[in-house]
Amino acid sequence: MGHPVQHHTINYIEFSATDVAKAKEFYGGVFGWKFTDYGPEYVSFDKDSAGIDGGFRQANEGDREGGAPLIVLYSSDLKETETAIVAAGGSITVPTFEFPGGRRFHFSDGLGNVLAVWSE
Repeated sequence: MGHPVQHHTINYIEFSATDVAKAKEFYGGVFGWKFTDYGPEYVSFDKDSAGIDGGFRQANEGDREGGAPLIVLYSSDLKETETAIVAAGGSITVPTFEFPGGRRFHFSDGLGNVLAVWSE
């Protein structure tokens, strides 16, 4: 299990959208991206049609994270990566949670950037 070649590489990008269906329609129509629905609040696209795997999550008007894309790194050892981030002065902003396909957490690098790390 795992993707050792991808360890600590950018693996996924997640955008927010106040209307996930419209985002799907726009990016599918303009750029030809193909989507997989995970309910009304999340849709993913794949690297074959978009160049990188990613998705759109439901955001509400005025959400603080509103327009900022979330860069997601892959780790073959989620706990080890979390420990290294904290040891280097980063902080965990969203504790590890499960989602279809794996687990992930979000972190701040202390320099104004928030990213996520996932693993199976």
